[in-house]
Amino acid sequence: MTLLLLALCLQFPRSQHGSVTQHIQGTEVTISYNRPVARGRELFGSLVRWGRIWHPGADSVSTISFSKDVVIDGHALAAGRYSLWTIPEAAPKPWTMIFNRGLGGWHTNYPGESQDALRLSVAPETGPHMETLTYYFPLVDADSAVLRLQWGTMVVPMKIKVTQ
Repeated sequence: MTLLLLALCLQFPRSQHGSVTQHIQGTEVTISYNRPVARGRELFGSLVRWGRIWHPGADSVSTISFSKDVVIDGHALAAGRYSLWTIPEAAPKPWTMIFNRGLGGWHTNYPGESQDALRLSVAPETGPHMETLTYYFPLVDADSAVLRLQWGTMVVPMKIKVTQ
């Protein structure tokens, strides 16, 4: 019995931790998050409801940090660390991406609009199925990069530009 309890305590969580860091013209961008897995579930419009604030990750809140000021899809954002939230919408409506100053807590506890540093509209795209939620940089130029959030066939791209 004791060994069974010990084995249960030592199991890894189903949503593993991940992080990605990209340097853009001397600016460091780091996303830290836990990675839920689709496991055959219907994701958007079911598990993730349309029109409701959702944390794109699992367990503890996902964060993004910038070592210098940046511009995301034409909107200025000060250097710092932010929690990531989104309001997904059914096509053809754009999604709202939220960069929030509230960092602590669980993925279900949105800190509120008063803590939002930036809200922007992003047109989602479709792509090949991605079983595990992933943030990645498929395109990096001298002064900008495209950050993509992808899960299932949903892809949410954001262009990050360095201004300094």
